[in-house]
Formats: sequence, structure tokens, C-alpha cells
Amino acid sequence: MTMETHLLRTFVAVARGGSFSRAARDLGYTQSAISQHIAALEHDLGTALLTRRPVAPTRAGERLLEHAGPLLTRLDAARADLARLTAAPTGRVVLGLTPLSLTVEVAAAVHRGTELRVLGREDVLTEVATGSLDLGLVDGMAAPSDPLSLPDVGPLTTTVVAERPLAVAVPVTHPLAGRTARLPELADAGWIDAPDVAIPLERLRKSASTDGFRSRLRYTGTDVRGLLGLVAAGQGLALLPADVLDGVGTLSLSSPRVVHRTELVHGDPGEGAALAAALTGQRPEL
Repeated sequence: MTMETHLLRTFVAVARGGSFSRAARDLGYTQSAISQHIAALEHDLGTALLTRRPVAPTRAGERLLEHAGPLLTRLDAARADLARLTAAPTGRVVLGLTPLSLTVEVAAAVHRGTELRVLGREDVLTEVATGSLDLGLVDGMAAPSDPLSLPDVGPLTTTVVAERPLAVAVPVTHPLAGRTARLPELADAGWIDAPDVAIPLERLRKSASTDGFRSRLRYTGTDVRGLLGLVAAGQGLALLPADVLDGVGTLSLSSPRVVHRTELVHGDPGEGAALAAALTGQRPEL
């Protein structure tokens, strides 16, 4: 059993994209080569990994996908980490941010000439690990002073940047607007699933120890104002930092005690060391 890296990359591309032809375009192979890669991997593992019509992972394929994605990210992270050791200075720093981590304080700390890229949470982590970003800012929900629970994508350093209150965004006419409630009491309300902007619903389920918090619709954008517009129109609720709730009603949480936390993530910051220090309020090392 070898599970060669290029075969795993092909499998992940097909499984996530749901198409052999799309994977061929993305990876620069012919469709015939993609089919051969999948067949070789299935032969090596002794089981079918994909159904063909429609193209979707089998049960074994789903299990392999759980392992293959993080494994390939770690391999790319190792390659990027070694490349940074010998890379010549570029004079440019690339900072990736989640939508809610770009606050006034962060904007004031950014140095002239920095390139900013607004991305989803998982994309920021992956691109920092694989070297596409020098630094990243990610956000999420945590107990006060507790670190964020982040996936292991490589040997990254995390430092707290800020913590601020959370509140539930509701329509201004909502009967609970301006009131206080416990999070589990809202499990049966209609929610908007906006994993790259609001606190993900899966995180709410875990915090409230319930299988509730079902979504009325899914929002895959990174535009906070767009999400607030959906809330204002009555499409569902969303948990966000209290200071961004404009044009909607607010509902405070009495329990659990949670905050919106932003953390800086990086490997060797290199040319981004001064910006990293500015973002975390530390003095850069000389």
C-alpha cells in the first residue's frame, strides 16, 4: 500500500469537485489520466472510493477524504516552511484576514505596502501554512481568555489580537430584540448558516450541547453587510460581534460566557515580523 501523493491530490480534487473533467482542468491532467489515477488508488487500497454517476465519495472515500485533505496540507506546509528558509527577501508582506478580523485597530496597524486578502477561516489557515500568506488573522467564538480551537494544518504560532462581546443579530421587530437569553433557548430558532462570517452553526451546537440551530438558508459570502441585510429581512438569526450589528436588532447572551476572539497565525514571520508585532502590541525582535 503506497498511496502516492499525486494520486491522493487527484482523489481529493475529484471528490471535492464532484467531476473528473473539473479535476483534470484544475490539476492540468487529461481526463483519461485522472481516471487512471483514481483506478490506481482504488486498486492499491482494494476498495471503490468514488461512485461514477453521480461522482461522489463512497463510504470508504469519505473516510479517506477526511485523512487526505489534512495530510496534503501538512505536506505543502512542510515544503513552504523549508522554502522560507532560503527565500530571498521580496519587500512585500501578504496578510490574510477573515471578514470580522478587519477592525479599525487592525487597519491602523497595517503598514503601507502590505497586501490584504479577505478569505474564509479555513482558507486563511491553509494559505498561511502553505506559504501563500505571510501572516493570517482568524476569528471565532471562545470562552474569555481561551484560545480558538483551530485545525492542525502545520507548526503555526498563534497569538491573541483582540476579544470583544458577541450578540445575536435579529430583525428589529423580533420579539426578543433588546432582551437577553441563554444560547440553548435559541436552538429551535431559524438561523442563517454563514460559516465564513458568523459563528458557524456547528460551533453553536457544540457549545449548547444540542443538535438544534438548523439553518433556513446558507450564505457562503464574506460580506458582513450582506449577511446583516438577510437578518434584517427576517431570513434568520446570526451570532456576530456586537459592534458590527448595524441596522438590526440585538439579543444578548447570558450563558454560556463567550466572546469573539481574533488571533494572529504565522509560521516564521520573516518580513512580516514588524507587522506581527504591531498587530499583537508587541515590540519586534531586533
